[in-house]
Amino acid sequence: MHSRFHTAYSELPSALQSALLPYLDAPGFQAMFKADQVEAIKQHCGLDDDALAFALLPLAAACSLTPISHFHVGAVARGISGNLYFGANMEFSGAPLQQTVHAEQCAVTHAWLRDEAGLVSITVNYTPCGHCRQFMNELNSGTGLQIHLPTRAPATLGDYLPYSFGPKDLEINELLMDPVNHGFQLTLDDELAKAALAAANQSHAPYSTAHSGVALEAEDGTVYAGRYAENAAFNPSLPPLQAALVLMNISGGDCQKIRRAVLAEAQGAILTQWDATQATLAALGCQDVQRVTF
Repeated sequence: MHSRFHTAYSELPSALQSALLPYLDAPGFQAMFKADQVEAIKQHCGLDDDALAFALLPLAAACSLTPISHFHVGAVARGISGNLYFGANMEFSGAPLQQTVHAEQCAVTHAWLRDEAGLVSITVNYTPCGHCRQFMNELNSGTGLQIHLPTRAPATLGDYLPYSFGPKDLEINELLMDPVNHGFQLTLDDELAKAALAAANQSHAPYSTAHSGVALEAEDGTVYAGRYAENAAFNPSLPPLQAALVLMNISGGDCQKIRRAVLAEAQGAILTQWDATQATLAALGCQDVQRVTF
């Protein structure tokens, strides 16, 4: 079991501990449970979907990186597949606060990068801020997404974001988590660059069309790729680097042990991720950053 889970795990009910241990102890646990695993855990503990998601929040929050706030937020996203995905807030020392990833963003992005087709609900241990409500409004689940909090009755995203502004207001039909392949092609020999290009091909940028992807190579050689997730309100857009860092952190990797990185983005696009990607990676101690354009 990853050391970050030890304290939270020790405080869980014994029945839940015994149900989770085979998964948490498995090599390479990726902070998610597949639908069949969810059913097995529920049967073992006698919990329903909502109760299990609430019970898992301390484990999700244990994945947070909070060198600035020391405030731990956990989220659990339930996909239409039945899979559960952990999310947690992530902060980066030396980088502007705008580079922070909120727990709900993390859980959504985690599910998206695992190729989940849509979400049914998000369970969080603190009320979603306005930034996250707007970010989630980009999803193909729309305002019907269920939001579950420990001290409040279940409500929809529409309840938390009345009179919302979103893709439909801009006549955009391509929604976050819809399956896409933009078909960008490059002749590449570098496997890391290929991973970045593949991520760009699945990115969500219907407003700027500045599609992009980032691939990170950890010191142990593991590759983590992230896609740009654009938002109708622009500011809640999640850069591709942050998406890659989400996957790295949530999978148990160390975001301060990145050997090298590649950004793939559209040449001549109306915006670029290059400067922000370099600056944030420098704050994390990675200087070997390359850019390929298509």
